[in-house]
Amino acid sequence: MKKIMLPIMSAVLGMSALLSSQASAATTFKDVQANHWAKSAIESAVSKGYFKGYGNGLFKPNASVTRAEFASLISRVAKEMPLSEAGATDSFKDLEGHWSKAEVDRAVSLGFIQTKDYPNGFKPNTPITREEMAKWMSSGLMASSEEYKKAFVETKETLLPVKEAFKPGIAQAKLPYLAIAMGTNLMNGFPDGSFGMDKTTTRAESSAILLRLENVLKKEVESFADLNELRMVGTKKTNLELVSSLTTGNTSIADISGKRKTFRNGTGSLVFHRLIGVNVSESKKKQSIYTSVFMTEYGQEKYKNSGLLPVFKEITIYPKKQGFSIGDFKNGVIDKTSGMTITNKLNEKYGYEVLPTQDSVEFFAKYRNGVKIWVLEYMGLDDKEFAQFDMDDGSYAIIKKNAK
Repeated sequence: MKKIMLPIMSAVLGMSALLSSQASAATTFKDVQANHWAKSAIESAVSKGYFKGYGNGLFKPNASVTRAEFASLISRVAKEMPLSEAGATDSFKDLEGHWSKAEVDRAVSLGFIQTKDYPNGFKPNTPITREEMAKWMSSGLMASSEEYKKAFVETKETLLPVKEAFKPGIAQAKLPYLAIAMGTNLMNGFPDGSFGMDKTTTRAESSAILLRLENVLKKEVESFADLNELRMVGTKKTNLELVSSLTTGNTSIADISGKRKTFRNGTGSLVFHRLIGVNVSESKKKQSIYTSVFMTEYGQEKYKNSGLLPVFKEITIYPKKQGFSIGDFKNGVIDKTSGMTITNKLNEKYGYEVLPTQDSVEFFAKYRNGVKIWVLEYMGLDDKEFAQFDMDDGSYAIIKKNAK
């Protein structure tokens, strides 16, 4: 990917900012207090000419950003990105006479905005959603690099570390855009675990996002560790080799993903989906992007330097026996496709199902057609013996210590 050097520039954001005086690095605003979380980002974005304040000395950090405004902002940040020979000159009919037309046309030409997404017009004054922001920026990155296009394909079946990914779920067509935005740290989840796809974004938040975009445009795709992890989970159905010294060797979790295993006691079966490891013991290995989804700070501290790798497995259990219970599951599976109940209550925050600790017969009775759950296991990082997963069709996967 060609690295893009971004110059300091001067531009106008909307007619309301037209009267603002020339910004400088020392610009301060009456409504941005010294302890405001985005003060540094706001001043930096203004000094670079991406944003301007209002003529009365206000920045309005909590005001929402419109489609027209964000299109103009990213167009300015990506000023050095080369335009296609057939640059857009009339992207949307409802932009005729609008202050943002030239900038929106440029954002379209650069690949940030897809005109097919707005068949009924751009509606420039509509507040932009976070989902739109993620799609625009990811689309622009893909337009600038074949590697981002590859990352897009590889994250079509990944797991995003946000509650929407578990319940109600995120449409596969949307996943890669969000994965690229999160994997490059352009956008992150909220403290409640959500991505907030339908939420709008403030001018303060957008200032921080713009500076991140500026940084991302200068870097190679492979330098983003979290995106690498999301890509691996999308293709290999595990992050194991990034977060630990364990390996699947010549086998693959992808080989058993979607495969069925019948319980030896005949009470039911399961389908295996994926395996996520959370690093708490190996300082030289990656800290997983999924850590906060599955491990509390207490849990991380408890198992720190323990020589164990907490492993979280997503499976779907299909009860067959009348009165199926957790005992039937545990007695029916003796290999590593089994697991324990996750009891740290993070499932309540993120909305994923776990094995019940009580009333399991009643629990499984509600899911006669199957229930997707997450189970927990701890794997020893120095164990000489390997763990094996065997499925009905003869496919298998092995986890062992990496000999390298």
